[in-house]
Amino acid sequence: MVVMVIIAVLSVIAMNAYGNYMTRNKVQAAKADLVALSLNLENELQRQLTYGVHDGIKTDDIVKAYKGWHPSQSNSFRYVLTSGATYYDLRAEGLNGPLSTCVLELRSDTTGAVAGNCGSVTTW
Repeated sequence: MVVMVIIAVLSVIAMNAYGNYMTRNKVQAAKADLVALSLNLENELQRQLTYGVHDGIKTDDIVKAYKGWHPSQSNSFRYVLTSGATYYDLRAEGLNGPLSTCVLELRSDTTGAVAGNCGSVTTW
């Protein structure tokens, strides 16, 4: 009986650790998606000497506008692009579960921010 209790306690600890690992993994992948999108925008700036003007377009419209960008975390995050001729602001907003309040931001001045509950990830 004691062995069963020990196994149950260890199983609960392992499941919690695995959940935290998966959350952290999804957040890091979403950060990589934002960096990849920012590289597409910087490429656009170098080719046209201006960023495209976008007013809060969401994931599907971003994929259409920037054919070289395909987010790996589109099931867990919604991506939002706001940009003008001289700046851009990228956001990844968590969609469900433990990521529902997670918001990642990356701006054209290369500053990033993490807000809400993004698991153990608290800084860019």
